[in-house]
Amino acid sequence: MYSGFSFFLVFAWLLSFLHPAIAQRPLRTPVAVKFTRQLSSRELDRLSTVYYFDQLVDHNDPSLGTFQQRYWFNDEWYQEGGPVVLINGGESNMDGNSDWLTNSTLDGRIAQDHNGSVILLEHRYFGLSQPFDDLSSESLRYLTIQQAVEDNVYFAQNVKLPMTNGNNSSLTPTDVPWILTGGSYPGALVSWTMTNQTEVFYAGYSSSGVVQAITDFWKYNEPARVNMPKNCSSDVVAVVAYIDDIFTGTNQTAIDQVKEYFGLANVPFTDDAAAYLDTFYMWQAMNVYGTPDATAAFYGFCDALEVKADGSVASDEGWGLDYAIEAWALWFRNTTCPVYSDGSASCSYNTHVNVAVSDIDISVESPTSDDRSWSWMVCNEVGWFQTGAPKGQPSLVSSLVDVEYSFRTRCINQFPDVFTEYKEPSVDQTNAVYGSWNAKTDRIAFATGTRDPWLHATVSGDDSNFVESPTRIVGLSDGFHCSEDSMLAGEGDESIAQVQEKVLTAMDTWLGDWTPDWNQQSTKGSDAASDDGAMTGRSLSVISVVVPILLTMILTH
Repeated sequence: MYSGFSFFLVFAWLLSFLHPAIAQRPLRTPVAVKFTRQLSSRELDRLSTVYYFDQLVDHNDPSLGTFQQRYWFNDEWYQEGGPVVLINGGESNMDGNSDWLTNSTLDGRIAQDHNGSVILLEHRYFGLSQPFDDLSSESLRYLTIQQAVEDNVYFAQNVKLPMTNGNNSSLTPTDVPWILTGGSYPGALVSWTMTNQTEVFYAGYSSSGVVQAITDFWKYNEPARVNMPKNCSSDVVAVVAYIDDIFTGTNQTAIDQVKEYFGLANVPFTDDAAAYLDTFYMWQAMNVYGTPDATAAFYGFCDALEVKADGSVASDEGWGLDYAIEAWALWFRNTTCPVYSDGSASCSYNTHVNVAVSDIDISVESPTSDDRSWSWMVCNEVGWFQTGAPKGQPSLVSSLVDVEYSFRTRCINQFPDVFTEYKEPSVDQTNAVYGSWNAKTDRIAFATGTRDPWLHATVSGDDSNFVESPTRIVGLSDGFHCSEDSMLAGEGDESIAQVQEKVLTAMDTWLGDWTPDWNQQSTKGSDAASDDGAMTGRSLSVISVVVPILLTMILTH
């Protein structure tokens, strides 16, 4: 139907570890690049140059040695005394993202406006920043939020930057302001780092920062449901409700008919078949400055449901169940699960099998290595299982795609040596330790958009009780995921431009107040996190020692 759709679907499929219901990582959306001047080939080569930092494998036990953590660097605007902007790249390979170091991003603009430099740091266990030569469960035990937090700190305190202008010995957090930035999970890591380690990063910018760990994150699909064409939303909700009624019933004939209708006759279990129909991963990849593959795929799906052959378009109520389910099934068979001329189905899937450890690709070179590392964090510390809405709520996704289903596909089937049954991720501990919606760290700017599927895990979510102040600002645009990162997006959307200006103005004020002894004067450490039980760095250090020991005991018994 659309030329970009097949590529996009296959790409998303690979990221999902061969799981048809895409469990999305909160990835920072690639920026649309528009430089204020044409970069020379020499400058482009410089931005793409990879540097290496000797990062500690375990910040609780330096005797375990170091690994090579990759970073990229730009000091084209640097003047003595200027700040250092540190971008944590988060849960993906950072190759090809050196444009984040330029003034096409809000991170780069902050550096440019204040004569600073910019660093892009690859997260441990992602890309080529690997502490070990495999991603076994044993190797992954040092992949925790706390280790990532301390990576940011140790890097800032010890890196010797390859300066072309100035003396790198004067670029420590005690001599110039360091600004921590990130989008999506790294946006959360900005707040979590500044909450947990209060005296290193002077300021922070968090774009679409998912600060609240949530096990049952059914609200992931709510921004899509609310903002997609109303006729499409109405019909999808009706079809999903109907399929739920059939799939949770006892009429096997009706169940088989629905599966066959959608080309899913070879999918034996109803929860797997229901998961296959979740097509709303496309929403996360959309953005205001043009993401043609995702936009064409998503609106192509809605057009298939709402625009008839004669060109007539449904009202906001949609065409209704009978037409919508027929149109959806036809679209699905054409784009996802074709039925062959002999009537056989092409799609098959079964998450109810027992996966052997020996059958799992744990190579760091695997195309799904980043997804495996991310799954480890999801299963242990943050949750964010994207499920169907609770009973009584309109839903784009089947209720059969629940927490237990998501845990089986993402955790038990990927780490059978660790998880044999459902185990609640430690989201309460994560939220208590790092402040979540209650974080009180100073000089931090949050930004997100109303169309961001991760909205309700950010400080702007429906359930957030975050209180804005002059030193904790919040900007909400009508953008998608991490839209505010792209300066080009601001040129095309006034609400995004206003949020970007709000962030830049706040940085002007905060950096104007910086003094070398700021961290001695600060009192934020006493209330940096939640009033209702946030842990201090000292108490957390005990936990970060004990948890790896317990995990080792589990893995070796």
